[in-house]
Amino acid sequence: MGKATGFLEFERQELKYQKVDDRVRHYNEFTVPPLESDMQTQGARCMECGVPYCHRGCPVNNQIPDWNDLVYNGDWETAARNLHSTNNFPEFTGRVCPAPCEAACTLNLFESPVTIKQIEYTIAERAWKDGRVQPEIAKVKTGKKVAVIGSGPAGLAAAQQLVRVGHDVHVYEKNARAGGLLRYGIPDFKLDKHVVERRVQQMVAEGVVFHFNAHVGVDVKIEDLKAEYDAVLLAGGSEKSRDLPVPGRELRGVHFAMEFLPQQNRRVGGEPLGAVDPISALGKRVVVIGGGDTGSDCIGTSNRQGATAVVQLEIMPKPPEKEDKLLTWPNWPLKLRTSSSHEEGAERLFGVTAISFEGQNGVVNKVNCVKVDAKFQPIPGTEFSIDADLVLFAMGFVHPVHEGMINELGVDKDGRGNVKATEADYRTSVDKVFAAGDMRRGQSLVVWAIREGRQAARAIDEFLMGSTVLPR
Repeated sequence: MGKATGFLEFERQELKYQKVDDRVRHYNEFTVPPLESDMQTQGARCMECGVPYCHRGCPVNNQIPDWNDLVYNGDWETAARNLHSTNNFPEFTGRVCPAPCEAACTLNLFESPVTIKQIEYTIAERAWKDGRVQPEIAKVKTGKKVAVIGSGPAGLAAAQQLVRVGHDVHVYEKNARAGGLLRYGIPDFKLDKHVVERRVQQMVAEGVVFHFNAHVGVDVKIEDLKAEYDAVLLAGGSEKSRDLPVPGRELRGVHFAMEFLPQQNRRVGGEPLGAVDPISALGKRVVVIGGGDTGSDCIGTSNRQGATAVVQLEIMPKPPEKEDKLLTWPNWPLKLRTSSSHEEGAERLFGVTAISFEGQNGVVNKVNCVKVDAKFQPIPGTEFSIDADLVLFAMGFVHPVHEGMINELGVDKDGRGNVKATEADYRTSVDKVFAAGDMRRGQSLVVWAIREGRQAARAIDEFLMGSTVLPR
C-alpha cells in the first residue's frame, strides 16, 4: 500500500505542539494540525505488509493500509468513507487514542511507525471541512424502541448504529450534556468539546433522542425503562474510583481525579459546577497519585490552573525507555511514556506509594511516602515526605457504581464487579438488558468503548429483528 519505496524515502513526521509556555496559558487544543500534503507523504510510508498487524492492534479493526493508500493518492472522500465504515468517531480516536495500531506497525520495529493517528485525524477533519459528515437517516422505521443508558463513546456508538437501522433510540444521560468522560473527564486541551457536540448534533438529526439530567437508578426508574423499551443497553462506564484508605484520607484537599477534572471542564464549557466545593490547584503544591492517562490529565490541568509544583507518584517501578521489539512487537509494549503534560512540568517518582496524609486545621499539607519492592511491599528505611496542598487520586476505576441501577436490576456481575455479559451477544442475566463499554469490560480506552458499542448494537438489532445488517 502507499508508495512501494515510501518507507525508504520518507522519514516519520512527529506530531507538533505549541510551545509549553504558550499552551499552559489556555485550555484549547494545542496540537498543530498537520498539513494535508504532509499526511499524503506519510501515507506513502505504509508498506505492503504480508500481514498488516496494524489491523490486529486496532480494536475497531480500521482498514488502515487501505486509507493510507487513499490518502497518498489524494482520494480523501473514499478514505473518509472507508474510515467511517469501522469507526463512528475517528475524530475522537484521532485525538485521544494511544495508537496501539502504531505500536503494531511493522516499521515500529525500527522506531518509525507510520503516523496512523495523525492520518486518521486529518481524514476525519477533512471530511467535516468538506461537508461530507452528514446525518444518515434510516429510510424505514422498525417500530422498535431502545434505551441507551450513558452517553460516553460506547453509548454514542451503539445509539448511532441502532438509529441508522431504523430503531427509535433514546439516550439517558445523568449529566447536562452528552459525552461521558469525553465531555467531563478528558481535558479540553486534549479534546475540544465542540468536537463532541458536532457528533451529538449529527445524531440528533438522525433521530436519536437525548434525555439529559436523567440519572437512571436515582431519578429515573430502571424498571420503567424496561417496561417502556424493547431493549435496554447499559453503557454507563466504570465510575467507581480506586481509593487509598490510609490515615489522613479524610483531610480536606484530598480528592479523586474525577472530582477535580470535571470541574475544570464545566468551567471551560460555561456549565455550573453544581452543589460541590470548588477544587483548584492555583498557588498549591499538588501531588498526583497514579501514573496513567488520568494522572497525566491532572498534571496538565494543575499546571494550567497555576500550581506552584506538581509531583506524580507511581507504585510501579520505572519502566524501560525502550522496549525489546523482538519480545513485544506487535503487542502493546511496557515502556516509559512521557506525555505532553509531563513536558509541561512535573516530578515523577516511581516505585513509591503514599502511606498517610498529614494536615493542619483539617486541611492536607503533607504526603508521607515509602518506596516499595517488586511485590509492592514497603521497603523499611525508605520513608520520606512531600509537602502538598492538594492531593489527587488517579489510580483508575475498580468497576461500575453498583448503588442504584445495577443493584436494582439484579444483573449478574463478574469477579471484578463489572456487569457480566459476553462479547458474543452482550446480553446480561436480565431479559432484554444488554451491557457494553467500560461497564462490561472494566476501564479501558475510548477506541475499545466504540468497538463494544458497535458490537452491542449489532447484538441488539439481531435480538429485536432476528437478523442484522450491522457489522461486527
